[in-house]
Amino acid sequence: MDTNENRIILTIGRQFGSGGREIGKKLAKALGIGYYDKELIAAAARESGLCREVFEKADERASSGLSYAFTMGYPYVGMFMPYNDVLSNDELFRIQSDAIRNLAAKESCVMVGRCADYILRDDPACLSFFIHNRPEIRVQRIVESMHLSVEQAKNLMAKTDKGRASYYNYYTNKTWGAAESYNFSIDASVLGIDETVEFIKSFVEKRQEMRPPHFG
Repeated sequence: MDTNENRIILTIGRQFGSGGREIGKKLAKALGIGYYDKELIAAAARESGLCREVFEKADERASSGLSYAFTMGYPYVGMFMPYNDVLSNDELFRIQSDAIRNLAAKESCVMVGRCADYILRDDPACLSFFIHNRPEIRVQRIVESMHLSVEQAKNLMAKTDKGRASYYNYYTNKTWGAAESYNFSIDASVLGIDETVEFIKSFVEKRQEMRPPHFG
């Protein structure tokens, strides 16, 4: 693992429509570090030799088996796979977890979702955040970004949050969204997106100042 004492690893869990992804991107830019969201899927696919679509099928979904992914024609890339062999969501989670740890060891970065806070729980360079927001703001953000009706946005919001919670709770034995599951839980509606980014940035920089020499 990179022993650079200035290495910064930030993980962000988020409610759907909360602005968590936008905050993550802006935070990474403000700190001059890498940003990984869907890119984590691509990294896992590269390291495993599996098609990216296989990971996308299981993305932030609790274990239910992935035999259907292969029956729908998602093959290995560059690797032989016996016709009767399938990968479970649990195995894909393990592969993706390895990719997350490898990335965190190589560079400072912001990682969004995919239980990264739990996967990197033993990495002393990691800080975990959870972003939530007022329901009416979340619905409006979804309506505007996805061009849905208010009712459609509400349904999608509830379904997505339920899926993320099930995935997180299953793989971490912690509670998605609960303050005690993270280093910092913050309501983005209080300060707004940009000021929340600045607030977190200040928090991270203060923590960096307090880290002892030769901290991993």
